[in-house]
Amino acid sequence: MEDFGYSQHYDYMGSSSPSWKETGTAASSSNQDSKISQKLHQIDAVLQLCDLAEGLMTKLYKFRQILDNPDMGSYQFSELFWKAGVFPELPKLCMHMAKKFPEHPSKLQLEKVDKMAYDQFRDGAESSLFAMDPWVMVLLDLMKFREQAVKVILELCSTVITLQPNQNPLILHGFMNLFCLYVRLHLLSAKVPRKMLLQTYNLTHTFLKNGRDYEFYHRLVQYVDSYDPPLKGLQEDFNLVISPRVGEILEGIAPTLLLGVDYQKLRNEGFLSPFHPRYPDKLTNSAHPARAQDLAFMDSYQNWVLIGYLVCPNELLRGSGMDIAVAMLRDTLVLPLFRDEFVLVHDEYQLHVLPKIDESKRTAKAGRKQKDADQEYNLAKQVKKMICDSHELAVSRAETNHRERRTFLRQELSRMVLFFSDQPSLVAPNIQMVFSALSMARTEVIWYFTHVGVLAGKPKGRLVPVEIEATDPSIGFLLSSMDKLQGLIQKYVSAVRGYALGYLAGAGERIKLLLSSPGMVALDYEPPLQDILNSVSRHLEKLPKFHMETNFSDAINLSGFRKEWISLMMLASSSRSTVNVRHLEKAAVPTGKESIISEGNAAYLWSRCVDDIEGQLSQHSSLKTLYFYRQHLKTVFRHTMFGPEGRPQHCCAWLRIAGSFVENVHAAVPEEEKEITEESISYVESVLESIMGGFEGLINILDSEGGFGSLEYKLSPDQAAIRLNQAAKSGNPSSKSLRSTLDLPLPGNESEPANRDAVKMLEAAVQRLTGLCTALNDMEPICLLGHVFISQEYLREHVLNNFKRRLLGVINPEREQQRPSQIEALLLRHMQIVHLIEKHVSMDLKQGLRDTLLKEAFVGPMRDLHEADIMENVGGAAVSVVCNWYMDNVVKDVSGSAVVFNPSDKTFRSSKPLGGGNTGEILADLGELKSFVRVFGPYGVDNLENLLYEYLSVLVGCIDLALRSNRDALETLALNMHNQPERSLALKQVQDIESLMAFSIQIGHALSFRLLLAEACADVLGATTPAVFSLLSDFSKYAPLSIPEKEEVLKLKMLANRLGASSQQDHIVLHSVLKKLGGAGDSMWILLPYLFVSCMISQVWSSSTYSIHTGGFNNNVHCLARCINAVMVASEFIRLERKELQRQHSQKQLGRDDMEMEKLESEALTLEGIAAVEANIKSSMKTYVQCSAVIVLDSWNESNRSPLVAKLIFLEQLCAISNYLPRSTLESHVPYTVLRSIYQLYYENAVPTLMLIGPTRRHGSTPTTSHAPLRSGSFAVDGGNDLNGGFSSFRSVPSIGARHRKHGGADKEHSNDRVGSGNHGVRLSGPLDYSGARKVSFAEGIVSGLGLHGSPRERVVSSRSGPLTYKDH
Repeated sequence: MEDFGYSQHYDYMGSSSPSWKETGTAASSSNQDSKISQKLHQIDAVLQLCDLAEGLMTKLYKFRQILDNPDMGSYQFSELFWKAGVFPELPKLCMHMAKKFPEHPSKLQLEKVDKMAYDQFRDGAESSLFAMDPWVMVLLDLMKFREQAVKVILELCSTVITLQPNQNPLILHGFMNLFCLYVRLHLLSAKVPRKMLLQTYNLTHTFLKNGRDYEFYHRLVQYVDSYDPPLKGLQEDFNLVISPRVGEILEGIAPTLLLGVDYQKLRNEGFLSPFHPRYPDKLTNSAHPARAQDLAFMDSYQNWVLIGYLVCPNELLRGSGMDIAVAMLRDTLVLPLFRDEFVLVHDEYQLHVLPKIDESKRTAKAGRKQKDADQEYNLAKQVKKMICDSHELAVSRAETNHRERRTFLRQELSRMVLFFSDQPSLVAPNIQMVFSALSMARTEVIWYFTHVGVLAGKPKGRLVPVEIEATDPSIGFLLSSMDKLQGLIQKYVSAVRGYALGYLAGAGERIKLLLSSPGMVALDYEPPLQDILNSVSRHLEKLPKFHMETNFSDAINLSGFRKEWISLMMLASSSRSTVNVRHLEKAAVPTGKESIISEGNAAYLWSRCVDDIEGQLSQHSSLKTLYFYRQHLKTVFRHTMFGPEGRPQHCCAWLRIAGSFVENVHAAVPEEEKEITEESISYVESVLESIMGGFEGLINILDSEGGFGSLEYKLSPDQAAIRLNQAAKSGNPSSKSLRSTLDLPLPGNESEPANRDAVKMLEAAVQRLTGLCTALNDMEPICLLGHVFISQEYLREHVLNNFKRRLLGVINPEREQQRPSQIEALLLRHMQIVHLIEKHVSMDLKQGLRDTLLKEAFVGPMRDLHEADIMENVGGAAVSVVCNWYMDNVVKDVSGSAVVFNPSDKTFRSSKPLGGGNTGEILADLGELKSFVRVFGPYGVDNLENLLYEYLSVLVGCIDLALRSNRDALETLALNMHNQPERSLALKQVQDIESLMAFSIQIGHALSFRLLLAEACADVLGATTPAVFSLLSDFSKYAPLSIPEKEEVLKLKMLANRLGASSQQDHIVLHSVLKKLGGAGDSMWILLPYLFVSCMISQVWSSSTYSIHTGGFNNNVHCLARCINAVMVASEFIRLERKELQRQHSQKQLGRDDMEMEKLESEALTLEGIAAVEANIKSSMKTYVQCSAVIVLDSWNESNRSPLVAKLIFLEQLCAISNYLPRSTLESHVPYTVLRSIYQLYYENAVPTLMLIGPTRRHGSTPTTSHAPLRSGSFAVDGGNDLNGGFSSFRSVPSIGARHRKHGGADKEHSNDRVGSGNHGVRLSGPLDYSGARKVSFAEGIVSGLGLHGSPRERVVSSRSGPLTYKDH
């Protein structure tokens, strides 16, 4: 209902809306003291009846919902109908009474129809009466409403002299609203089982009241029967007096209606344009102000026409009624009744209008002798044909016409939004035109949804669905434009009020001049009319004072002015008044100005812009009806928002629709408020989820390989080499053979014309993403009865959740594990998209990303930094997956892929395929671990360190167990090391040597991984947090030494060790492990060197092969050296701590109180103890090397040659790793000449292009036996305390190659010898056989060269000629 500002009229009367029982008295009162009071009661009755009609329709709608929307045409009711509790569950009996209506139930002999049901009905009569009583009251109210409404409508038709829109629009809208509500109410009442309700209720009443009928039963039967079908009674109600007035009204609104459906004329004439269509320089459109204002009521006018000619069919034969009706009928298929209830308008015209037209034809044919009989007959025949044709046109063309109209409105509203955004000062002068645009857009949106899923019957009877496109993007554009226009009005509401007050002030001046004009003075006013005119003038005269003195924030109430004007219009429109509207208009003709009626009507509208702007917005743009189409609304939203022509930034308009849903609540059915509120909240949540789902979809599109991933493509070095080689072979890079062999896209290929679509797709996705972010950021919170929806918070939550899902998806354990570098690259790409989003929203998303990464990296309190019980496990799923993968596949090698650590390039490679990969695949290296640290930070490192710590604890426990189980054999071995038979017997008594060897290698392997992890952590933290890292590093270097370490100092040292800030890595972690085990301090650990010596007879050595490319052995034996060094060093420190603890304990027992002296003694003892520990470590390492050399050289024989070389290289690597084992120790047992010869032959076989073997020559020189560390470029590098030097003792091809290239050709004195002139310090001849056929089995050359001497050691030592000494370059 268009209230036209009437809703405030109840306040004028000083009371709330009365009930229908008071309405008749108020409307028909003839004893009023004044005409003013009488006329006000008359218009008040109209408003009250309109409100009552809406309340009755709300109750009928609720009744239909309870009964599961029964189909009253077929009398087929669902099971829910009978389960609703309104009617007794006796279908046969109830339907029989309904079909026999209006016969009295007592005459139907119901016992014979169904005796059992009849008895059951009688037994449950009381409960049935109670259930049906509220709905019978609704039926009774409907009957009494009909009596009062017909009376008021007849009175208005007979007393109001004019109801034209240009003269009396206020009374016109009130009259037609009541008229249309009256018709809709009766059409809706036919959709509920009135007959069944009345018959069943009366039968129940007779059971309980001893056979007496319900007191209103017979009146209700007569009423229901007279409106069955409803249009029969409606046409009889409006047949005589009302029908001609309705026809007059419809012809009066015809120009506006025909203009509204002609969008071409609307566009060409600029009715909805803010600037003049013919004079673009004029920024205010004054070409059609009145007509543009009338367009705001197009929706009401269309319903007036459809309903008016439906109940007054005779008006189709008068004037232009046929043209008006056909213009409306061919554009629609349904007639909305209430909410989502409707009737098929063409079916109703076929059933109830065409028979009346045929009757007119028969009447005209019977009166053929009359003058106009033939003309009337032809007119009726033409009307019938055009109504039938309009049905076909509506089915085939209505959707197309409305789609074009939506496109037109979309363009006009978009232009209007741009114009008013650029020129906001022109919003106020054009506010009425904005209201018209909003109303027309609202009409098209509601038309679209009311026709979704409608089955329209063609004239021949076949039902066809209306073809409504669910992907029509114009709906989103219209909703968005409406939302923006409403936002502009609300933003500049103060300007609109100021302009309206200025207009009213001018209108007051004009009305004052008109009242003093000769024509107005000459009129013979009645006193009441004269008083009202003076009162209106006084109200308007006060406005400039209000305008100057009152702030717009204060309430300016103009309801008094509107009350006076409605009273004036009622008096001036009365046929009994001596001065009416026509007299007032004629009086203004001599002045050449607008009449007082026109000025007052315009002032009435502008007054609402002062104190009722929200009411006007609701009247012209409220989409509350869409609540009942919310399922279709969500479907269209999902199809159009992210469709090809959709705009994600329109999403805010779809959300704000929910704010109007609560307007559907009516006071007659207050219980609907909760249901509507809950459904509105559900709608908002559903739309928000859809928006965020599409938002995440846009992010995922950009984050895919076809998105930003395609822009990051670059050729790897291998792929570039392949391209160069292929191009060189073909001679023409663009040749067909090259194109056929290569399928690698070149960088920049996306710029080729054939690939531009991908770039356009990315640009469109970026544009949609940024537009959506901007719209959500600018959107105000949505408030629904205590529930507040903030779109920005939803956006933040879904961005972070999507990032988390992306992180977990990349690290999905069910798929092939991504490397940390790949994880880092993917996350950085995703974070770039998030940073792009952050530029368009007013919130910090980077902090949320950090929090997400922290949560996924934090598994628990960080050891040595947090208290163990400060917090519980809060996350860490992602880092746990990565850490477990590293532990299982790199450290533990549970898949059996033979993972080997390569010291030369600091990589862990698989010797066997892993998970479908290739042999030699890099599983971990420094770069990968740096990526791991950058992604998961120190908490991720700590988690991996904890897993390594647990693993090392188990392995060290196995060594402790082996040491204890082999104690006797090891003691025998230590006593008889130089007695070969006893030594061999003792070695055989050592149990599980192979297991011991495997555990030791695994310890070294794990320590190598941990050292690489510490180096990666040091590099990353040193670059990102240099202050913190340098603090830890300096502390680890300069912290005071104490044995045992103080708890706080020890924790900081362990923390520095974990984060790579400590130079001593291996023995510190093993020190912690041994301290936890508690068994490393006893005397049995003195036998540890002999336990490791027993490993030299393991069968692992027989399969060990050294590679200069990797700097290690093929079976990871080189990791044994790191294990031996770390375990021996850590065990000695543990022994020292145990001794110091025992000493301190004994001091306490002695009761010494001199703390200062005790402190000095402790410091002195600490220094002495450290020196003693270092001496013990050197002694243990020397013992191990000496015993190992003896066993290695003594175990060599002709049948077992190969392990000798591997063992000798291993011992040399141990010297390079350990800070406590100088190479001179090894030199006293294994000469450097032998090792140098071994390494030299490896390089000759491995690097033939750099080692050109020619005729050999001997250089007489004495080998240097002193300990001199090998430098970079030589065969070894001094493994000092530097963390990055932890792997530098292992050989690598690049260092040798670099040295050869550096010194090649430097010695010109030996130019005759190609090898000698190109290689300094390289021996190419000696005691070994270097024949070309013996390159692979070089160990045999060693054996044959030493076969003439006694013991193996003597044979090796006796070879002193040939190899050059190491030189320090």
